[in-house]
Amino acid sequence: MNLTALNQYRIMWILVFFDLPTETKKDRKNYSVFRKKLINDGFTMFQFSIYMRHCPSRENADVHIKRVKINLPPNGHIGILRITDKQFGMMELFFNKKEETLPKISQQLELF
Repeated sequence: MNLTALNQYRIMWILVFFDLPTETKKDRKNYSVFRKKLINDGFTMFQFSIYMRHCPSRENADVHIKRVKINLPPNGHIGILRITDKQFGMMELFFNKKEETLPKISQQLELF
């Protein structure tokens, strides 16, 4: 197995799915704060209420998953899914029955 193939299993994607209440002003505020914290941590919208983030390693994914858990709102349903780059690359996307290409990986600078 070559290095590229190994990286496909080491590189991770995090998907955060959420269904949050928006009935009251406080609910809408909690929704907005949670969403903004995801964006500030490098997540991008994949679909409404589904945000994703590319991570160069499992350890890096653990850090971002921990941040999501710290920022969970008091109410609602939240799911966190971690998948490998290889698994992400096998996803099929369609828009109006037309197949689309996967989103490009945004380049993120990491400082150690």
